[in-house]
Order: sequence, then structure tokens, then C-alpha cells
Amino acid sequence: MNRINLLPWREELRKARQKNFLMSLLLALLATAAFMYGWRLLVTSQIDHQQARNSYLKSEIQKLDKQLKEIEALDRTKARILARMQVIQDLQARRPEAVHLMDEMVTVMPAGVYLTSLSQAGYRIELQGKAQSNAQVSALMRNTEGSEWLTDPQLQIVENKSEDKAAGESEFRLVVNQRREDEEKAQAEEATE
Repeated sequence: MNRINLLPWREELRKARQKNFLMSLLLALLATAAFMYGWRLLVTSQIDHQQARNSYLKSEIQKLDKQLKEIEALDRTKARILARMQVIQDLQARRPEAVHLMDEMVTVMPAGVYLTSLSQAGYRIELQGKAQSNAQVSALMRNTEGSEWLTDPQLQIVENKSEDKAAGESEFRLVVNQRREDEEKAQAEEATE
């Protein structure tokens, strides 16, 4: 019995183990490949989902930008309309001022003085005229200081250009400021307080 060989049994066991190892390795590779494929599908779907969300956000941002431009245009239109309304209100408020000015010019003008020119720039009024004497120009300035609608008289020039200084008329240029109605209201409120 010395001649019994146990090698084929071990050889078959080794082949079976090797076959099991290769099968396990093949199954592990297939599982890894399936896992990687599933992972790639998951990541790709997440990327696609995020890109869809990004494109939606971009389209909404473009809509909002368009709406902002429309709002800015409306704000500019509103500002222009408000400016026009303010001009109209100022004109409405200043409408009686011309009447007051002309009425006041008649009141402050002393006898012997007449105007050759009257020009107005804003609330500044320049009077040019002729007077029989310098005293009448002084009376015009006093009357202007005491006026309800005219204030701050400033004499620019008084000259007698005629050859007969005693009988000639003096030419004068006087600058006065017209009081505004809102100044009158403010002064009246201060006086009552």
C-alpha cells in the first residue's frame, strides 16, 4: 500500500477553489461595473436636473430684468409727469403774481415818474424810466420798500442827459425783487406766532 497517491484529490480541490475564486472575482467585477454604471446614471441625471434648474433660473432672471427695465421706464415717466405737474402748480400759484405786480406798480409810482422799460427775470424786476427830479426817484424807492409785493430796491443809475440840468428829466434804472405768495404766507404765519 505504499503506492496510494492522494494527489488527484488535492488537485481537484485546488481546481474547485480556483474556479470559485474566479467566479467570485467575476461576480465582484460585474457588481462593481453595475454599481459604477448605476452611479454614473445617478450623477448624470442629477447633472441634467441641475442644468434644467439653472436654465429655468436664467429664463426667470431674464424675465425679471425685463420687468425691472419696464419699472425703471415707468419711474422715469412718473418723474417727468411729476415735474410737469410741479411746473403747472408753480404756474397756477404764480398766475396772480403778475396781476399783483401790475397793480403794485401803479400804487408805488409817484407823480412825475414814468417807465420806459420793465423787464422781469424770475423774481428780479428791472425798471427803467424817467423822472422829473431825483426826489421822485427817491420817492419811488421808498414806496417800493413799503410795498406789499415789491422789496429790496437797488438803484443802478440816475443821470440827467439833457443840456439844461435844471429843467431836464433824469433817467434811472432800478432793480427790485418781487415777493412770492409763499413768502407772504410764511411771514403772516410768523407774525401770528
